[in-house]
Amino acid sequence: MLSYRHAFHAGNFADVCKHATLVMLLRALLRKEKPFFYLDTHAGAGRYDLGSEIAKKTLEFEAGIGRLWDSANVPNEVADYLSVIRHFNTNGRLRYYPGSPALTQHLLRPDDRMVLCEMHSNEFPRLKQLFSGDRRVQVHNQNGYQGLSAFLPPRERRGLVFIDPSYEVKQEYHQVVEGVKTAYRRWPTGIYAIWYPILQSRGTEPFGKGFQKSGIRKILRAEMVVDKNSQGMQGAGMVIINPPWQLKESLESLLPWLTTTLGVAESHCKVEWLVEE
Repeated sequence: MLSYRHAFHAGNFADVCKHATLVMLLRALLRKEKPFFYLDTHAGAGRYDLGSEIAKKTLEFEAGIGRLWDSANVPNEVADYLSVIRHFNTNGRLRYYPGSPALTQHLLRPDDRMVLCEMHSNEFPRLKQLFSGDRRVQVHNQNGYQGLSAFLPPRERRGLVFIDPSYEVKQEYHQVVEGVKTAYRRWPTGIYAIWYPILQSRGTEPFGKGFQKSGIRKILRAEMVVDKNSQGMQGAGMVIINPPWQLKESLESLLPWLTTTLGVAESHCKVEWLVEE
């Protein structure tokens, strides 16, 4: 499980999908003055150099953020997301891609707080160094699923849990559902955003009926398939619990544009309620 390195995939179409959604979720939290809490269960290295040897081996970012970088007349949601990415590339040339921790840190206010969990022996030191000196951020060399119990509920009482594992082992899909159920019992008012890959080998219901049978209400699902013919990752999806007001409508506007722009073969998308209120 700990062999996965996100640097090979940083900035690909799946990152674009998940991080554009993350920006929308954070903007919703920022509408209120009260501080919020952010927990990232699988934080990775935090930021990635697209000019590194690892990134150059796959060049996946070219079919993701690379296609958007010089795009004109983009939807507002994409423009907002791109403005955050540009903050890390001040010379106008795409070189660095922020993972969810760096992206979130950029939007944090002085009284907001972030907790990051990462187990990988190579990724954790980089993550720790990246956020050293920022009192708003705590970095833990800890299993993210344990973090769901250790850090919830937060004292802020409002916020977001971002769950973005590698899914290297099939059991992790079940582990995600069980982890979210435990977290939800501790903090039922929090927003939970769970990313997952769409793989030919996993079929159309990667989590089975786990979330639908969880007893949790107000669960939104958003998916985009960019290459139906791929033998690997065909697309990506997000399960969002307690989505903010109008998020569904925003995703219904965003995903068709993203799917068309990043799509390769038989691309399509959908936004639907898994469980309504």
